[in-house]
Amino acid sequence: MIDVDVHTHLAPIVAHRLQGLKGVEWLEETSRLSLDGLVVGMKDLFFPERLVDWLDRRGVRRALVSIPPPLYRQRLSIEDARVWVEYLNEALLETVLRHPGRLAPLFYVPLEHPELIDPLMRVYARGEYAGIALAAGGHPDIVYSRQVYRGLWSVLDAHKSFVFVHPGTCSDPRLHPFYLENLAGNPYETGVAASHLVMAGIPACYPGIRFCLAHAGGVFPCLCGRLEQGFLTRRPGIDTEGVEWPRQAIRRFYCDGIAHDEATLELAREMFGEDHVLFGSDWPFPMGLTDPEA
Repeated sequence: MIDVDVHTHLAPIVAHRLQGLKGVEWLEETSRLSLDGLVVGMKDLFFPERLVDWLDRRGVRRALVSIPPPLYRQRLSIEDARVWVEYLNEALLETVLRHPGRLAPLFYVPLEHPELIDPLMRVYARGEYAGIALAAGGHPDIVYSRQVYRGLWSVLDAHKSFVFVHPGTCSDPRLHPFYLENLAGNPYETGVAASHLVMAGIPACYPGIRFCLAHAGGVFPCLCGRLEQGFLTRRPGIDTEGVEWPRQAIRRFYCDGIAHDEATLELAREMFGEDHVLFGSDWPFPMGLTDPEA
């Protein structure tokens, strides 16, 4: 029996609340969600009982649930983002409460709008959520080392929060062909986010935060040695005296085990630590790990 799946997704549907939201349409007859012209049609995202059934069949006690990247909508104005994120968090909480003990929600914070962080953190502080979900990239303003996020880290540290870092949409136009935005872009975005955290000394400064990186940490385990070499050779811009070095800092992180390769998974175990590699399925997406026994 697996205790927890840290990486599952649902798109919460409260039909009457979706009516009137700008750019959003719930197509009930076909069970599809239209967002700014993009149609999300993976039906398993909309029915939480299907996730619970999957947990039962696969021997998993409970799941941490976050919204999937198509719902991030990272190009919204600040006012539209506020309305949308309020809906997402409230609807996700309402959805998972129908399955107590099996599903637990992760509170989404849009890092591209730092002005929304304080009011959102007041909602999070009520204690109704199992942790936080953040996008790794997907917008040019999301740089994890920015000073403007220090208030967020302080709150999450005080609450000893589980923080799931999941890639958003990679905007590199070279990755449009061959599904490379996902295949190469996702692990890259996670590696950049984690590198900024380490180089700014954030994990050591806020040790109560349990950062968990999607997809076995992306490219971050591969980068850690090179980051360390930057410290050893005192490359420009690196605070070698006031910041915890990368090989030590990486041991503060967690990751899921979605590596798709035994050697890559072994690298994650070696760099993060055996007990810091957690089970994650990425349900219901085909790039996930749908067979826990494997």
